[in-house]
Amino acid sequence: MKNSRKPPFFGETVVITGASSGIGKATAEAFAEQGADLVLAARNEEALNETAAICRTMGVSVLAVPTDVSVAEEVNRLVDQAIEFSGKIDYWVNNAGVLAFGKFEEIPSDVTDQIVKTNLLGYMHAAHAVLPVFKRQKRGVLLNNISIGGWMPAPYGTAYTASKYGIRGMVETLQGEVSDFPDIHICALYPGFQKSSGIEHAANYSGIKLTTPPPAFDPRKLAASIVKTAKNPVNASYPDWSAIVFKNLYELFPGTVRHISSAGMRMVMKKANKDSPSSGNIMKPSHGNTGIDGKTLLSVTSKKMVWAGACFLGLLTAGILLSGSSKKIK
Repeated sequence: MKNSRKPPFFGETVVITGASSGIGKATAEAFAEQGADLVLAARNEEALNETAAICRTMGVSVLAVPTDVSVAEEVNRLVDQAIEFSGKIDYWVNNAGVLAFGKFEEIPSDVTDQIVKTNLLGYMHAAHAVLPVFKRQKRGVLLNNISIGGWMPAPYGTAYTASKYGIRGMVETLQGEVSDFPDIHICALYPGFQKSSGIEHAANYSGIKLTTPPPAFDPRKLAASIVKTAKNPVNASYPDWSAIVFKNLYELFPGTVRHISSAGMRMVMKKANKDSPSSGNIMKPSHGNTGIDGKTLLSVTSKKMVWAGACFLGLLTAGILLSGSSKKIK
């Protein structure tokens, strides 16, 4: 007898921003596997259509809407097209994000501005546009992929960190605002580093050939966590062990973590082969690798990054132990 059981998200509509590559692409595929109809948004129309085509092979309906989330009018248009497509929005995944590494004063101001516009204002534009829909429906889940950068600073990633701290503030404030709507949920996810293609698109003014530092995790597991949180909403979720460890370490020893992580980054910048400055995908859509995964083969520079990452973790542990010992002596 044929199994007629419907998948968990059958008949539900999910909007996902930043769906053209990396975590967003993995999240789109994860929801498609669960039977959700999708509205996918990103700036790179060609890559966005590739994601949509993959998801359609799983038997779901998909609408691809080229969107720059830093522009409020484009986000409003995305909401309108999603309603026209499905008549409702059940889940919205805020995921589109950009980052830049380098000394703050050496990163052009227009790049810094755009990071804040994309990361922080992009999430705020989405919340502003979709919350009225949720309130009319009296239900809906807004999922915000923030990163552990919402709790602790990324060394030499000042604008990125500022935007992520801002998103956490937005989320926690909105959780209070919708507390009188029992079926509307504002959720935050704080994952650690991901082995996604995102790092290859980053703006780089550090001189380092960027690779994701250890420990890093499969973006498909984060996508599964996003789906799980949609199904069972919680205020805050930490999808991997590193996020929990680093959050707790930073709460206990903020100064030590800041100083050692920055010193580790400076050490890498001194030792690494100098790479040419690049604005990456900050000012224009991503190009190159638009898959889910980042590069996995270790180049010489990557080995240096792994070595530096191991040194950083060792120094961080030692610094925290020494800090704890000095407090006990006092």
